[in-house]
Amino acid sequence: MKLPSLPLLLSFNGGYVDTLGFLALSGLFTAHVTGNFVTFGATVALGTAGALPKLLALPVFCVVVFLSRLAGLCLQRKNLPVVRPLLSVKFLLLGAVAVYALYHGPFAASERLVTLVVGMTLVSAMAIQNAVHRAHFPKAPPSTLMTGTTTQIMLDLADLLAGEKGEQTKAASARIKRMIVAVIAFAIGCGLGALAFMVAPAAAFVIPAVVAAAGLFLNPAASDG
Repeated sequence: MKLPSLPLLLSFNGGYVDTLGFLALSGLFTAHVTGNFVTFGATVALGTAGALPKLLALPVFCVVVFLSRLAGLCLQRKNLPVVRPLLSVKFLLLGAVAVYALYHGPFAASERLVTLVVGMTLVSAMAIQNAVHRAHFPKAPPSTLMTGTTTQIMLDLADLLAGEKGEQTKAASARIKRMIVAVIAFAIGCGLGALAFMVAPAAAFVIPAVVAAAGLFLNPAASDG
């Protein structure tokens, strides 16, 4: 039985965590953080809860990506592994949220400090995932944002249907296969995130930590592309 690749697990977790965060934390996007610009505007316009986490999500995301890159470069200069240590930190963040969610129970919109801390912890975990993916798996489709991926799939399909030949056709065909699998993994993560929230809104936070732990046992060197 062939194990899923590390980028595939990242795509699943990206969809799962983003959906779960949106449902459990007053509409906060924890992975696709730029989407919080829209939800922040809606929050202000409608007077609903959760404005501060949406406002802080992007700067927190940027700072964590920056620090992750610095840490990775320091590890590289010392000839130490980079991917697994950074993903271990991500696992610890997701694990901390899972433990707290099991202890605390479902998060209420009125608990502003709690939802802020939990939300920024998840944003930080997804920031590390994005930084690792971008720096170390450049050939693999993005794991948290599917707009560019689906656009490329449609462009490649159009090229193939138009009868383009040669090496570009082979590259487009291979790219489509990789990207469709990533989109499917992300979509499955979204669906299971929503289902888990409906069935067990607190225990649902355990699954991302379990998936992140499983990713630590995969070989990063064999995962790109």
